[in-house]
Amino acid sequence: MFPYHARMAELWSLNKKRLLTDAELIELDQCMSLNAKHCWTLARLQNESLMASMTDDVEWQHETCARMEELQITGKVSYGDVL
Repeated sequence: MFPYHARMAELWSLNKKRLLTDAELIELDQCMSLNAKHCWTLARLQNESLMASMTDDVEWQHETCARMEELQITGKVSYGDVL
């Protein structure tokens, strides 16, 4: 779990008890944006891993799994010269 996940949960809980302030709403939107980016990146990597498996490209699958692990640990993925 990353800090924005914890903060998003905190803001969600606060919103159950009271209306969020304008600043809190902005912060919630920022957390949700980061979460969406994380989800789309993970989905992309999972699809790449599936394609690598289906084409028997072991090297690509290992690279993709390493990127998924990097995403899980750091919240970011480096593609080196790929992009």
